Amino acid sequence: MNGAARQVVPAPDATAVELLRDTMGLTGAKLVCGSGACGACTVLVDGVPRVSCLTPAVALENRSVTTVEGLHGKHPVQRAFAAHDALQCGYCTPGFVVAASEFVDRWRSEHGDTAPPRPEITAALAGNLCRCGAYPGIYAAVAAACTGAHDAQDAAAAPRVPPARVEAEEKITGAARYTTDHRPEGMLEGVIVRSRHPHARVRSVTGAGTLVDLLPADRTVRYVGQPVAALAAPTLAEALAAARQVEVEYEVLPAVVDVRHAEEPGSPLAYPSRADRRTAPTSVEGILIPARWRGNLRGPLNLSRRARVAVHRIEEARADRRGGRHLVEGTFTTAPQTHTPLEPHACLASWDSAGELHLWVSTQAVGAVAEQAAERFGLKPGQVHVTAPHVGGGFGAKLRMTGETVAAAELAAAHAAPVRVVLSRAEELTDGGHRPGTRAEIAVLVDERGDLAALTLDVHADGGTSIGSGVAAQARFLYGRAPRRLRDYDIVTNRPPAAPFRGPGGPPLAWALEQAVDEAAHRRGEDPLVLRRRWDGNAKRRALYDVAARLPLWTRRPTSPGTGRFRRGVGVAAANWVYFLDPGTRVELAVEQGLVVARSATQDIGQGSRSVMAEVVAAELGLPRELVRVDIGRSTAVHGPTSSAGRTTASVAPAARDAAVRLRAALTARAGRAAATAPLHALLAGADGLRVIGRRPRDRRGHVTPVAVDHLAVGRGFTGAVQVTEVEVDTLLGRTRVTRAWSGIAAGRIHAPVLARSQCEGGIVQGIGYALHEERITDPLTGVVLTDDLDDYRIPGIGDVPEIDVHFHEEGFEHVDGGGVGLAEVCTLPVAASIGNAVHAATGWRPYHLPIRPDRLLEGLNP
Repeated sequence: MNGAARQVVPAPDATAVELLRDTMGLTGAKLVCGSGACGACTVLVDGVPRVSCLTPAVALENRSVTTVEGLHGKHPVQRAFAAHDALQCGYCTPGFVVAASEFVDRWRSEHGDTAPPRPEITAALAGNLCRCGAYPGIYAAVAAACTGAHDAQDAAAAPRVPPARVEAEEKITGAARYTTDHRPEGMLEGVIVRSRHPHARVRSVTGAGTLVDLLPADRTVRYVGQPVAALAAPTLAEALAAARQVEVEYEVLPAVVDVRHAEEPGSPLAYPSRADRRTAPTSVEGILIPARWRGNLRGPLNLSRRARVAVHRIEEARADRRGGRHLVEGTFTTAPQTHTPLEPHACLASWDSAGELHLWVSTQAVGAVAEQAAERFGLKPGQVHVTAPHVGGGFGAKLRMTGETVAAAELAAAHAAPVRVVLSRAEELTDGGHRPGTRAEIAVLVDERGDLAALTLDVHADGGTSIGSGVAAQARFLYGRAPRRLRDYDIVTNRPPAAPFRGPGGPPLAWALEQAVDEAAHRRGEDPLVLRRRWDGNAKRRALYDVAARLPLWTRRPTSPGTGRFRRGVGVAAANWVYFLDPGTRVELAVEQGLVVARSATQDIGQGSRSVMAEVVAAELGLPRELVRVDIGRSTAVHGPTSSAGRTTASVAPAARDAAVRLRAALTARAGRAAATAPLHALLAGADGLRVIGRRPRDRRGHVTPVAVDHLAVGRGFTGAVQVTEVEVDTLLGRTRVTRAWSGIAAGRIHAPVLARSQCEGGIVQGIGYALHEERITDPLTGVVLTDDLDDYRIPGIGDVPEIDVHFHEEGFEHVDGGGVGLAEVCTLPVAASIGNAVHAATGWRPYHLPIRPDRLLEGLNP
């Protein structure tokens, strides 16, 4: 094992990954899928990559095994991953590093120090998945490592360049510890017993040992997979065996599990009473806007502008036989998209002798979870300690305290021992959250001058038991001030609840609106990009249109559908997103042993909060980054933002800068006259214990919302994106392949360019998945989620990723302290729509349903 002889006695049915993690403490290999689909548990067995989740532990006898820890951070591919930022959350990184190390060594032995073609890298890493979409950096890192560019060099001849991501070293070596990696002495494994019925009242729950109740007050379950109870045992196998013996007595109630029947007269009600409706979870961030209910239909939520005028104009156009060229109508649908972060929802809970609760949680909101746990368990806020130093992705699914945290805390109290609850991949894909599916009915009217005359958009969202989808409402802020009727509805069913997902409501809006706008341009015989620029009054997006119009990708595109089997097309789409912030953000700086330590109750889920804070503080103080340490992921620190809505960088960067200014002043005052000649780093000596707290200054033009709701405020100005995408359509097999993508992003000053580029590339990759692959499927009779593993629920792999070029427009947010705002949401919004428009450009057939599956494409081309 990693070069040393080891003797262990595994359980007879243990897998290699269980042996490594649970018995040997080598947690670099991650257990994600359990089916060999993701590669996160990859190790080398006699020098050959193997997925350890499918390898029996006994098969390792007398074999040579190398894990990521055994590479010791010295392999060229590890240095390359750090240098090229080939990682984000880092949960998949050890598996990629191990697989890539074998490929790099083999390639160099056969081909020398030459860069391999992309297809060679694709083939070598096809078994590894990255939900963050860090593939472009992975391509670059592996290619560079093959050339010898990251071989060990003399430090004096080639000074070490710090990686873009301050925690890169921990992630490339497997040293980064996630919630799923912690296993304290005496820990028990907890599992959740889940409902087998889509709607039922639970009469009783019986089983051996201690069971904790997870049911709501009315004892009613409303979807298959809803938590009923939880139990714990010394091992996961024992806990699962005990869970299988639990007997639940149900009073089965009428259920509606098919969205197509939810609105029919006499259909069973998911929430029969007004009191029941108050318990519905939400799929929106921030405040839920009230709306009326009619059976299983909630809405409309109406944010129209001159709605009657819009409807009148469109009705007149429908009645006019000659209006066909000016009126574009259609119904565009999207399937639910599952978050499926590679680190599943997980919690390790323990209670100390003082009655305080300690939670290790995979979360996007350490502060919010601490507040919610305190309320749930009747504690004071300071009596709950939430820790999340590393989080393996979230994308909106981990914004609040969820069932696994409640179960772990209840079980820990019942057993007086630490208890860990980690969702299986099937549980994650069932009850871990998803973007609601949508049905959008749209009408776009163009007047004789070619301007937008009216718009109507009705969107029905399919979010299971959740409510609050807001898709149509976002069309209020695009393409000028033409009259528009915008109505949002929720169709509620007895299926698992949706949750906010990266840019909630934005991708389905773009899917419908941007294709309708594209169709309007084609009917007029006008360049789709030129028409958008004329309609769009946003100065930042207009600058992006000007850049995109000069791209060879756009100017050399085919202007009519192709012929033959393989057809190429280029499409464009635009998007708009609100500038969000957390005005209450604080950053504390403390001098400790000659270092400046930055603390805030925020977390890093892969977006780079640590690195942004470190860069801002180091730059403001004129210090080398090695003298700045960032300590985040702890609820006990000063208030920090959740990692959602693109608010994190826009909140922590100004607060960190303010703290640095205050620290400089404090150090200077302490040093007195010596401050005039001594460098700042010298002033740190003897200043141990000095602390200051920086605040996020108010924007120079203020906020749109003066008071934040759940620490979420709306700032002035919109971010923007323009996406240009090229596809190749195989008209024989129905396969669509994205070959090139250009993304223009207008989000002001970029604080960390390398990390920002990685974020945007990852957003584009997730948009490709939304467009072509991802589709959450539920049995329409039973309500069981059928796509409950990574073989059936397909997320993009490295072979699905095109060449991506990201362009940043850094003007327009000068009123914001620091000049920049969030970009993680806006980068993914227009991607699917641009792919739909590219497919239309290539074939002449317009897709109306997401994902653009091969069967749908072939049916469209051959009706």
